[in-house]
Amino acid sequence: MTPPPSLTAHLAALQSGESSSEQLVQQYLQTIEQNDDQLHIFNQVNPAALEEARQADHRRSLGEKLPLLGIPVAVKDNISTEGMRTTCSSRILENYDSIYDATVTSRLREAGAIIIGKTSMDEFAMGSSNQTAHKQKTRNPWDPSRVPGGSSGGSAAAVAAGCAPVALGSDTGGSIRQPAAFCGVVGLKPTYGSVSRYGLVAFASSLDQIGPLTNNVEDAATMLNVIAGHDSRDSTSVSFQKPDYTSFLGQDVSSLKIGLPREYFIEGMDPTIRQQVLESVEHLKAQGATVQDISLPHTDYAVATYYIIATAEASSNLARYDGVRYTQRTSEASDLTEMYVKSRSEGFGAEVKRRIMLGTYVLSSGYYDAYYRKAQKVRTLIARDFAQAFQQVDLIITPTTPTTAFVSGTKSNNPLDMYLEDIFTLSCNLAGIPGMSIPCGKDADGLPIGLQLYAPHFEEGTMLKAAAVLEKKIAFTP
Repeated sequence: MTPPPSLTAHLAALQSGESSSEQLVQQYLQTIEQNDDQLHIFNQVNPAALEEARQADHRRSLGEKLPLLGIPVAVKDNISTEGMRTTCSSRILENYDSIYDATVTSRLREAGAIIIGKTSMDEFAMGSSNQTAHKQKTRNPWDPSRVPGGSSGGSAAAVAAGCAPVALGSDTGGSIRQPAAFCGVVGLKPTYGSVSRYGLVAFASSLDQIGPLTNNVEDAATMLNVIAGHDSRDSTSVSFQKPDYTSFLGQDVSSLKIGLPREYFIEGMDPTIRQQVLESVEHLKAQGATVQDISLPHTDYAVATYYIIATAEASSNLARYDGVRYTQRTSEASDLTEMYVKSRSEGFGAEVKRRIMLGTYVLSSGYYDAYYRKAQKVRTLIARDFAQAFQQVDLIITPTTPTTAFVSGTKSNNPLDMYLEDIFTLSCNLAGIPGMSIPCGKDADGLPIGLQLYAPHFEEGTMLKAAAVLEKKIAFTP
């Protein structure tokens, strides 16, 4: 694979007059046309993208300066985008046209970006492979027989395949970082509350977070500058002093203390992944950072805790899709109850139904205390583990995934195997802290390996600072 041009390079070319936005968007539309029949990345391509690019060129000729003026951006299909469909890759929403922009979409447009298309995903963000999508099951650009990861597999594949310079995804249990690792790109999940969820179709409201997928760390910082910040329309949005995230790049890391949690370097994981991650950490040690072993003792309970809390919230959030208002309605119902049952049975896929049933069960009378309440208590313990760890260290480094991208279909019949793909990423969502994945090497099959960084709440700058150093020293190439 040829390294795709970065956002920074495109901005420089646009500002110097070396290229126009129209030329840039035309180039990406051609790449989409050449690749999408094989990779199935986009649910919809914006038919107005070229016209918007011409308008961007006109605005630039008038002297207008915006951080993303004329840059095409791909957006995951669970983020509302006025004038385009937002289907969540589900049959039940396949005809739903967005009637307003999500806050992140508005901020992209205000920054001058052009939404080039909506990317495929696991249905309602429930999956780690993109195989639960109703249509357009995205394939991995590195090897189309393998999955791109999920649920933001379409966004990660779009960036890796050169179909967009940057993309937005959402991350509920690793849905930005796991596909970033599988596709060899950078994926950043911000602190919960730092990026507005307004307009993001909810899966698990206390865990969902929007973030960027990019070709390099600098592009991730640039995108975070645009989308982060308080939003009064999101009750969970936090008012905080947003820094210039790009200002952290190039800063000295010699004073950093790095923690390696022993629970994340487990028996059974791919030894090449362990080796590549530990060799990468040596680059930070060579810059003067200190490295020590730490413990996150409740890690073993994270998968079970996550799949109780996430499914409970999903069963509540997805109750609104009943065929009455804007979702697909069955044509064969004789009364209201039958209409509800048939609309939902026809509209949802198997994995979504499984999670709704599991979530309804753990919230039901007699089981709420035994499962849901207990899971919330364990979630507090997991968050406390991180808080105590960050009293000793500034950053935590782990593998992003226990394996590299697996062959499509090999885990489809065993949900537990699929759930374990998120074992290294979902604790971050339970604790609400930021995390990011950067490529750090390749396995014996030439597939990318992801290294994950965790930082304390609102310390994305520290994370980006270390990631930039690692990126430079690792010098990963597709």
